[in-house]
Amino acid sequence: MGILLRLAASAAAVWVATLLIDGITVNAETTLGKIGTFLAIAVIFGLCNALLRPVIKTVGCAFYIFTLGLIALVVNGLLFWLTSVIAGALDVPFHVDGFWSALLGALIVGVVSWALNLLIPDND
Repeated sequence: MGILLRLAASAAAVWVATLLIDGITVNAETTLGKIGTFLAIAVIFGLCNALLRPVIKTVGCAFYIFTLGLIALVVNGLLFWLTSVIAGALDVPFHVDGFWSALLGALIVGVVSWALNLLIPDND
């Protein structure tokens, strides 16, 4: 149940990013289609983060140290942009216009997801 709540939190975070950033669009026509799109984007973004982030951190360890971790913002933005590319390949109606939209969108998704995940209880 917890993973479904976290997926819903991530989908809500993507929805907030689409509201705040003009360069992030969802072109689904129905409300159910939009909800499905947000859930699909949350899954794709989660998979991108789970699969690529450890490799990127390992390979770019020196950049993380040199920039005191600020490169993580750029990496997260690029992963969000990659999510848009993958969504386009899968015919999911989600698009990010450019790097700056991706960077701001990823920042918003990260902050909103973090805040919403604080409300989800851990079953430890």
